[in-house]
Amino acid sequence: MPIVNAMIGAVSQGVLWGLMTLGVYLTFRILNVADMTVDGSFAAGGAVTAVLIVKGMDPLLTLFFVFIMGLSCGAVTGFMNTKLRINILLASILTQIALYSINIRIMGKPNTPLLGVDTIMSKFIKLTGDHINKTQSSLIIGTIVVAIIIALMYWFFGTEYGSAIRATGANENMVRAMGVNTDTTKIVGLMISNGMVALSGALVAQSQGYGDVQMGVGTIVVGLASIIIGEVIFGNRFGLWWTLIAVVFGSIIYRIVIAFVLQLGLKSTDLKLLTALIVAISLSVPVFKEKINKRRRAYKGPANEIDTSHNADEYKRSVETISDSEAVK
Repeated sequence: MPIVNAMIGAVSQGVLWGLMTLGVYLTFRILNVADMTVDGSFAAGGAVTAVLIVKGMDPLLTLFFVFIMGLSCGAVTGFMNTKLRINILLASILTQIALYSINIRIMGKPNTPLLGVDTIMSKFIKLTGDHINKTQSSLIIGTIVVAIIIALMYWFFGTEYGSAIRATGANENMVRAMGVNTDTTKIVGLMISNGMVALSGALVAQSQGYGDVQMGVGTIVVGLASIIIGEVIFGNRFGLWWTLIAVVFGSIIYRIVIAFVLQLGLKSTDLKLLTALIVAISLSVPVFKEKINKRRRAYKGPANEIDTSHNADEYKRSVETISDSEAVK
């Protein structure tokens, strides 16, 4: 059935884009900054992997150079923010704009197709004896990569330096007072974030069969939507590891919603509008939850009001004891 195939494809793409969502989560939630660099670093990942594969490099090896490219993108934004004292939002926009031209320079043209060359997905299909298709291959590889990245993130942010990065986002002044160079922790956080985003762009490019300079447009909005959806539906009750998994599931749910709506006949040109609506609705859910909880508390009355209806006997015995004490005196 077409809709079933569309849903499977949506899940596979959701997993691949989930790696990007983890990168956005690092800056948006852990560092507590709005990093717009991801629109450019995502496309940079696709551009670098496409060019290197066409030049004959092994598609798996290209991911190393893609990650280096992503680290560089984050370093530029971090340097402008911490050393040149440019606002993080403006610094990331400047990097994003510069990357548009840089990505065209890398590819030599706006689009680089991967026709007739091996990708990680096509190699995995051959390894299984052609028993799976491209969508299934993308899903399996994406799941493996995301699982490895989540495990590494959970380990790293449990270390002393990883905890310093988390503390920088929570209370920068306190961390600086403890002797930690917060400029360095910010730069490192931005570098790791954009490294993961670039890896996601490379995997998406190999999955869809081309690298394009426009493939990163709106990436930050997709990442934020996925994070909010994951947090609203799954919450963060079990710690960091659960939250990291939740945002990936948020990416999958986002892609499923998009695929389902497209199957109903929505034009692809309306996807940006749909994404904006999803983000707006997801952001408003916590507000409505809080209002509902306030109304419930108001209906039940003050929380500190003592209800003695269920222990009337104990109250009566207490009064009698006090009366007997007074009589003795």
